[in-house]
Amino acid sequence: MRVSIHKHIANPEQFKQQLLIWSQQFREVVFLDSNSYPQEYSSFDCLLAVDAFTSIKTDYHNAFDDLKQYQSTTKDWLLGYLTYDLKNNVEDLKSSNFDGLNFPDLFFFQPKKLFLLKGNQLEIQYLFLCDDEVEEDFTAISEIEYEPFVSLSGIEVQQRISKEFYIEKVTKMLQHIHAGDMYEANFCMEFFAENAVINPLEKFQKLNEISQAPFSVFFKNNKQYLLSASPERYLKKVGETLISQPIKGTSKRSLDPVEDEKSKEYLENDAKERAENIMITDLVRNDLSHTAQKGSVEVVELCKIYSFLQVHQMISTITSKLDPQYSPVDVLKTTFPMGSMTGAPKISVMKIIENLEETKRGLYSGAVGYFTPSGDFDFNVVIRSILYNQENQYVSFSVGSAITAQSIPEKEYEECLLKAKAMHEVLE
Repeated sequence: MRVSIHKHIANPEQFKQQLLIWSQQFREVVFLDSNSYPQEYSSFDCLLAVDAFTSIKTDYHNAFDDLKQYQSTTKDWLLGYLTYDLKNNVEDLKSSNFDGLNFPDLFFFQPKKLFLLKGNQLEIQYLFLCDDEVEEDFTAISEIEYEPFVSLSGIEVQQRISKEFYIEKVTKMLQHIHAGDMYEANFCMEFFAENAVINPLEKFQKLNEISQAPFSVFFKNNKQYLLSASPERYLKKVGETLISQPIKGTSKRSLDPVEDEKSKEYLENDAKERAENIMITDLVRNDLSHTAQKGSVEVVELCKIYSFLQVHQMISTITSKLDPQYSPVDVLKTTFPMGSMTGAPKISVMKIIENLEETKRGLYSGAVGYFTPSGDFDFNVVIRSILYNQENQYVSFSVGSAITAQSIPEKEYEECLLKAKAMHEVLE
């Protein structure tokens, strides 16, 4: 039974920062921030969940079945993540590349304390706890003095794949495309730092400040951290409606308004970028059809341009109505990993990229999000994100781009560096 209390918040932006600072005392933290980005499908401006009452942590073996049982028996708020390597649960695949982070393949927890902020209205939900504790915590949060981050010394970031090696690998991918093994694939490379000591809170504050992305996440599970400035939604469920919003297509922002508009128009009219986006839209339509009511899959927006602080992105929106015979976790299992981070045809692509990539993706290109007590959910795509294992002092971030028959390896490499810019800035 959750105790629910409502509060009016005079300064929501300041309160979000106070919430995040207060949360650092707990072993488990999920802080989701939409950064007031104008989006049609947002349920909250900010959500904070802390302090596990129960949790599930597992490798990929039977992971979705375990999650389904946990979600259906708990029937409460659950927050956590799905790593890319859950592909091995869904298909006959493996992940044997190097992994410097060593996160569990799946982790969710049922929080004792939950804060939901929308506009000036804050809802606080505590599990089995008395009103006195809610009031004490609210007072403690409100009294925190927030000071903007002060950047500490940086760390030296290395690149796992050199430019020459990257071009060689993308050339091999083009050979697979010309041989008819695949049409499009998302190929990723890692940047990393060893013996790295960072302040995760400070790095997240800086990353969030320079990105202000709609699906930002600060995640902590003991000594494992995700600092995410993701612009992409993987999948959201509201009642029987499912919403997926894959991103394919990127161009850089410019401080010059004329140049910026040109970059946006170039992206909108670029035949290669549109072809990429349409291929993934088709893949998502197919994925959603597995659990959809007949004839309910619909493309609501195709190749629409959205602007973020760092880049312009091409995004499509696909919706469906869920057939009541399927559970919330069934939907995740039949659509995971997301099309924008794999390619088409999905299984063939996942085998090829596993052979050509140098690093196990882990939580990168997985998803972070929540289930509500009624079985609704919302998950992002873990991109534009820094991962940190405090115990072994390993920092990692990866970037990727879509390889199609029209791809020029050097240009794909430049796109990767553009996507890596914010994380480099934060860490170095």
